[in-house]
Amino acid sequence: MACTTILVGKDASYDGSTIIARNEDSANGEFCPKRFVVVTPEEQPRHYRAVISHVEIDLPDDPMRYTAVPNADLKEGIWGEAGVNEANVAMSATETLTTNERVLGADPFVELVPAEGRNPEIPGGIGEEDFLTLVLPYVTTAREGVERLGALLEEYGTYEMNGVAFSDVDEIWWMETVGGHHWIAKRVPDEAYVTMPNQLGIDEFDLDDALGEQEEHMCSADLGEWIERNHLDLSVEPASPFNPRDAFGSHSDADHVYNTPRAWWMQRFLNPYDEVWDGPDAEHKPESNDIPWARQPERKVTIEDIKYVLSGHYQGTPYDPYGKLGDERTRHMYRPIGINRQSQLAVLQIRPYRPQVSRAIQWMAYGSNPFNTLVPFYANVDTTPEYLADTTTRVTTENFYWANRVIAALCDGAFADTSNAVARYQEKTGAYGHAMLAATDEKIAQLTGIALDAEFDADETDGDVQPMDPDGIIEEIRAGAQARGLLVAANQELADKLKADTDKLLDSVLFTRSMAMSNGFHLSDF
Repeated sequence: MACTTILVGKDASYDGSTIIARNEDSANGEFCPKRFVVVTPEEQPRHYRAVISHVEIDLPDDPMRYTAVPNADLKEGIWGEAGVNEANVAMSATETLTTNERVLGADPFVELVPAEGRNPEIPGGIGEEDFLTLVLPYVTTAREGVERLGALLEEYGTYEMNGVAFSDVDEIWWMETVGGHHWIAKRVPDEAYVTMPNQLGIDEFDLDDALGEQEEHMCSADLGEWIERNHLDLSVEPASPFNPRDAFGSHSDADHVYNTPRAWWMQRFLNPYDEVWDGPDAEHKPESNDIPWARQPERKVTIEDIKYVLSGHYQGTPYDPYGKLGDERTRHMYRPIGINRQSQLAVLQIRPYRPQVSRAIQWMAYGSNPFNTLVPFYANVDTTPEYLADTTTRVTTENFYWANRVIAALCDGAFADTSNAVARYQEKTGAYGHAMLAATDEKIAQLTGIALDAEFDADETDGDVQPMDPDGIIEEIRAGAQARGLLVAANQELADKLKADTDKLLDSVLFTRSMAMSNGFHLSDF
């Protein structure tokens, strides 16, 4: 799947949260309806069979409850994509990555081999369809997420290159698969953000740490030997840091059209004054191969910043398909971030200044990001609102996914005429989303006895109003039935407002587009 990811370390975020976010984009010519659901331990399979690869895996008998954003049509499997579990661990899976022939020659993908004649079928490995279901219900820290998925990759292999994000209240880890069985993972610096546009991204990796103490890096057990045996390290100087992007990634002409411009535009927005971004003297251009994987922002990053960059279509540049700069050639040179075939956006926020039961927020948007809105939902709940959960393959404005698809299709052809209505809708829904969190946080504070003004310093790396080990977190959340009930009610109230305002926006843009129809006539009937 084509996607775009941004990761924000806790010292780079506006409130001290760890934040991982990703657009899930469908393949060209496809549109994938999505649901936002809670998967209970009773619903989690104990024996798993992948639809795409036919691989079969026995799963542990003690899964946690977790949120997920599965496909409405299960013909290609679950595709759970993004969620938070009862240990307040978040997972986003996956960002499809690119690689090169040397890597695939050294460790080929594990692909399904159909039965032929007397030869039985040979199952393939695991992939995006499977990752969330196989990992998220069983891990209690972000680091554990890397370890579990790494073990599965080494045992079963994969048929595609993927990037996966894990976060808890303290850490964010980014994991990249390398060939069929190998993988690397790096802890996102607390003071930095990371941009990932469908390319293998990590540009500096400490193999000694990964194969030793694993403080900031992890990898498959034989990675060092495998790199050396297959001559994958392209460093000119022996003392140079190992660069996985050079060794494992691609540098194709297609990357310069499809991938690198997205990283360029996101970093141009978040660090506008750190360097020259435009013109012949630009330090990085849309087609540069050396755009950094991680960078410290010029100011702290907000939820709204994340929504803006993940909705981006190169605003303020000659490459904006809706803009007035440039010409018809430049406006369609590069693949936008906010694209027509977006399925969903999930922003997973773990807030250390709130009690365990209410600290995990899953912000959700459906459809093409330039025309939708991003709203928050508490993740530690027993059910999600039907407006987001009951998506089917039938087109109906009674659910959030299809309403957004229709709105985007109407607005695209009249961007200037509908942009004000969309902007007002985004601002209004975003504002009452924040207001809902504030009001519900107050109720949870009264229930738990942890005051909203409890001592917390976002600049303190150990700041946490309710520090607990993973077992304590799970116990606290499972025991908090009354609190979870408050969170369910708050989510539902927000969904009801959201539906009303989405219906109003649909009515507005439908009227605008109807008045502009070519068969209109301005002399009224009598």
